[in-house]
Amino acid sequence: MKKILLALGTVSALAVTQAQAETAITDTDGNGTYSYEELKAAFPDLTEETFKAADTNGDGQLDADELKAAQEAGNIPT
Repeated sequence: MKKILLALGTVSALAVTQAQAETAITDTDGNGTYSYEELKAAFPDLTEETFKAADTNGDGQLDADELKAAQEAGNIPT
């Protein structure tokens, strides 16, 4: 029974790690902001409309503050 519980715990931990990895946002060009394409890779359901609404300064990129605000508003997943 202990072996089954240990195995289930291990599988659960791996599933959580995988889910977190799927939502990792990567700044692929290293410019310190996130493009629509970079966020779309992390959040496949993200629309251009949602991205543009979050881009409050209109520069075509989300900085950390814009991303945080969009996530706090529930427009982009955390």
